[in-house]
Amino acid sequence: METKKKTTKASQPFLRWAGSKRQLIPVLSRFWNNDYERYVEPFAGSACLFFSLSPKKALLSDINRELINTYKQVATDVDSVLKELKKLKKGKKDYYRIRSLNPETLNPNERAARFIYLNRYCFNGLYRTNSKGKFNVPYCGDERGVMPPDEIFILASGLLKNAKLHANGYEETLKKVKLGDFVYIDPPFSVRAKEIFNEYDASKFSSEDIRHLRTWMLKLDKLGVSFLVSYAESEEADLLKKGFYWDTVSVRRSIAGFTTSRKRVNEIIISNRNMF
Repeated sequence: METKKKTTKASQPFLRWAGSKRQLIPVLSRFWNNDYERYVEPFAGSACLFFSLSPKKALLSDINRELINTYKQVATDVDSVLKELKKLKKGKKDYYRIRSLNPETLNPNERAARFIYLNRYCFNGLYRTNSKGKFNVPYCGDERGVMPPDEIFILASGLLKNAKLHANGYEETLKKVKLGDFVYIDPPFSVRAKEIFNEYDASKFSSEDIRHLRTWMLKLDKLGVSFLVSYAESEEADLLKKGFYWDTVSVRRSIAGFTTSRKRVNEIIISNRNMF
């Protein structure tokens, strides 16, 4: 398979992600301009803002090693990833067979293809593991799972080539931030509210992490680095926004993961630059 010629079309995410900020892109993108030297995102997830902005230089990280391996393989060998993806058949039986595979026994391209396949056909784009670290989200592909066309992966590959990709915690990434960077921070919500947490794993981000994040926001501001934070309306958000510019944005979220049960919830957008 030969990679298609580069096109000028905008890129977009090829992964589904619980809590994706696609709905907020028109608001979030106002804070970016091409004068910034680098885009930094320490909780990459589906990286929808990164793909929308298409920065010339970026630093993306996430604690999810499977996710970062996938981005690295799409960046360096998208043709091989697509070839492996085409070997995986859609269907409940095949899904559970592929889910049961130990990713450590696969080569990097097979591992990336497995991650993409499970992401597209699992329930609501969730990433959840059991106590043994094994992915355990059930199948939902017959209802809503769709694999993006090859062009989406190829466009994403071209953009990911401009990014440094690291599998580490957010603090390790924020230590690398320098003047001239633009930092977008979209952490997991540490809010134990039913309307929020049916899509998120509270154990992944704690109240202590919220306090650490607040400290980092103050550090970035002192360094003169522009940042943007998105977070669910909550007491935790009240702590994060104190002393900074902020606004409330209403978005539609599925409750309990079902698109038929949607309601509007508020998210708080926080920045040390007044672009509201």
